[in-house]
Amino acid sequence: MLALRPLLRRRLPPALLHREFRRLWLGVLAAGLAEEMLAVAVGWQVYAIHRSALDLGLIGLAAFVPLPLLALPAGQLADRLPRTAVFAGSIAVEGTVAALLLTVTLTGAHRLWPFISLAALTGAAGAFGSPAARALAPELVPAELLAGALALRSIAFQVATVAGPAVGGLLFAVRPELVYAVAIGLSLLGAATILRVAHDAVAEPADAEPPPRLESLLLGIRFIRRTPVIFGAILLDLVAVLFGGAVALLPLYARTILHTGPVGLGVLRSAPAVGALVAGVRLARRPLGRRAGRTLLVVVAAFGACMVVFGLSRWFAVSAVALAVSGFVDMFSMNIRATTVAFATPNPVRGRVNAVEWVFISASNELGAFESGVAAALLGAVPAVVAGGALTVAFAAVWGRFFPSLARVDRMEELIPGSEASAQRA
Repeated sequence: MLALRPLLRRRLPPALLHREFRRLWLGVLAAGLAEEMLAVAVGWQVYAIHRSALDLGLIGLAAFVPLPLLALPAGQLADRLPRTAVFAGSIAVEGTVAALLLTVTLTGAHRLWPFISLAALTGAAGAFGSPAARALAPELVPAELLAGALALRSIAFQVATVAGPAVGGLLFAVRPELVYAVAIGLSLLGAATILRVAHDAVAEPADAEPPPRLESLLLGIRFIRRTPVIFGAILLDLVAVLFGGAVALLPLYARTILHTGPVGLGVLRSAPAVGALVAGVRLARRPLGRRAGRTLLVVVAAFGACMVVFGLSRWFAVSAVALAVSGFVDMFSMNIRATTVAFATPNPVRGRVNAVEWVFISASNELGAFESGVAAALLGAVPAVVAGGALTVAFAAVWGRFFPSLARVDRMEELIPGSEASAQRA
């Protein structure tokens, strides 16, 4: 066993050699697996109720609504309380949601409102847990390993996104209740693992004069607005996934266009994560070097092009490949955005900044799911997906004119914590 340790040290990415970061990574992985398994089961059951794309959009809207209401106090909590406790508590709530979904399934799952209500509870749990979770990695590894650590954090999400839907689809095909039972166990495991992470307290200095309550809550918004490289990066991600994303319509595509079942749906949901996982491994071992800003614009345009191909495809293999390539380029986009935020944000306000960032991310996912459902109901699924992908390409082409400092970013490590300094250095 001792002889294996030098080999593991050579094989593992450097950030995973830090014990506390490994625990964070494993906790994120367990929670992510549970979340993705639930998404497959809920999507299939919700679409089966009325065979309505709008119902799928309503689930996304319900998950998003709590976020803008809770984001600011959640960011404040992440900067005032132990971040591990906040994150673990949110995972435990998601496990409770899985238990309630199990109850709904056992009673027949014929009504839409329980799924909408529980989606809202899931959104509330994510709103409180995500700022703390996203602020933890920079505390656990040295600055020179941060870009690789953030790539590894994304890998945990992508591994969950690959395995979760596939396993969830298989379990659902055997018996729907199995999906929820396994998700409960994974949530408990994730929460327990996160609670074991030891880290330094990062709240504002105790001897500092506390700012007024409203001013403190709004600090994250003001900071992002005064930092063009952060504001431009997260706003571009919002626009790209809001218009270019098609994940919410996958149950519709699986049933009516590609003519596949729950297992095929699981494969389609996993395909973007397969591509993202390949990109994440590359970024974890060799983080992005020069021309980060221009790379961001290129990969967002490529993401939109993949959505156009997916929207037009009638062949399962072509659709899966298009989704996989979209995941590959989207991983580069996510890594550039997350690393930019981590380097340009001072630690005492990182929770509040990450809370605002999470509003943008969730708006692009949950609100994007609602937009996809509405657009598909009005225009049809294929025109909605193709038009959204084309809009994403167009936005990426002109974004540098609106945020020139973002387009000029070279090495992200050169960003300085602090608003004006970050903008000037970029």
